[in-house]
Amino acid sequence: MSKRALGKGLDSLIQQYEDESETSFNEGVTEVQIKLVVPNPDQPRKTFDEEALQELADSIKEQGVIQPVILEASGDRYIIIAGERRFRASRLAGMDTIPGLIRKYTREQKLEIALIENIQREDLNSIEEAKAYLSLMNNLDLNQEAVAHKVGKKRSTIANSLRLLKLPEDMQGSLIKGDISAGHARAILSALNPSDMRILFSRIVSNGLSVRESEKQAGDLNNGVRKAPPAPGKVEKSKDPEIRRIEQKFLDVLGTKVTVKGGLKKGRIEIDYYSLDDLERIYDLLVDK
Repeated sequence: MSKRALGKGLDSLIQQYEDESETSFNEGVTEVQIKLVVPNPDQPRKTFDEEALQELADSIKEQGVIQPVILEASGDRYIIIAGERRFRASRLAGMDTIPGLIRKYTREQKLEIALIENIQREDLNSIEEAKAYLSLMNNLDLNQEAVAHKVGKKRSTIANSLRLLKLPEDMQGSLIKGDISAGHARAILSALNPSDMRILFSRIVSNGLSVRESEKQAGDLNNGVRKAPPAPGKVEKSKDPEIRRIEQKFLDVLGTKVTVKGGLKKGRIEIDYYSLDDLERIYDLLVDK
């Protein structure tokens, strides 16, 4: 396989596979019944934006499917190699058939096409993209440099993306939902102590910290400065210094925002959590104490 053809787009990759193949299925575009089409189990993208799909479906109702999907025959069904979003939108639009190019690929080629299509068209969220790179590395026995070459990105981009998979699952979930950005995630990962990562994550979600402020606080935590400054744009309400000290101790131990409401003799405690995993983590900490 010529390395020069890689990293130049999905079309050149597919053409390259066809040029290398001894046989090719059905040369032209074929109208395939949608009910016979099934998704690729190796599809890296697990979530699809419903609003964007509806917009594409509306466009398909007016203009049809402009670019055919790439399919592979499997018994009496057709597996999507590339174009699942077009398939989903066509089904949503009530279409009975979809234009397809039916081809035959090895498992490695199918995986590579599915991954690169999504990566190059920026259809994946940050975690899905990182998992796609990891899948390319594991399934095709590639290093980061080779993956970067295949998808037309810098090696540092691949390395930074893969780092996101070191986040705890609940933080990955917040990144997928958009509660934090990839920049926030990298700031969290720069905290050396796992408990400091948890503290910084809580501050970002609770106080809406910018990426720059998150990076600064990560540096402070690494230097042993654990007291959080006031959130940007917020004015701290007057509160007993002893209550604030206790809240900070809770934050240090539990790694999440804790609010003491009341006074030193009577009140209640509110503990923030951001996912089921986070809630179970806090429960385990409290039980262990």
